[in-house]
Amino acid sequence: MIGLIVTPASVQDRDAIAHVLKMARGLHPTIKNAIADGGYQGAATAAEVQRDAGIPLEIVKRSDVTNVTKGFKVLPKRWIVERTFGWLGRCRRLAKDFENTTRSHAAFVMLAMIRLMLRRLARD
Repeated sequence: MIGLIVTPASVQDRDAIAHVLKMARGLHPTIKNAIADGGYQGAATAAEVQRDAGIPLEIVKRSDVTNVTKGFKVLPKRWIVERTFGWLGRCRRLAKDFENTTRSHAAFVMLAMIRLMLRRLARD
């Protein structure tokens, strides 16, 4: 994970994406583009990402794949995000919304990712 922002439920994801990508691009200036699902579509969101983060936003829609085939289909790139959510879901503290503040929730997400990466490093 290279960027994280925890928002209250009253904030749409697409309203926070430009800020997250700007932070991520500041830490990793080699990022060339961003890939997002249909929840982030819209000309205003793409323009805001381009203006703030300086990278294009590419939208990958489920309908592009489901019209061709029936059943489950792994979408390239999108599976990376879904897989990461699955790993985070294994952490009991993150399985439910226990945290009172967004800062503490963000801290526990970071701790979960640190734990995941340390286990992988130790395995090698």
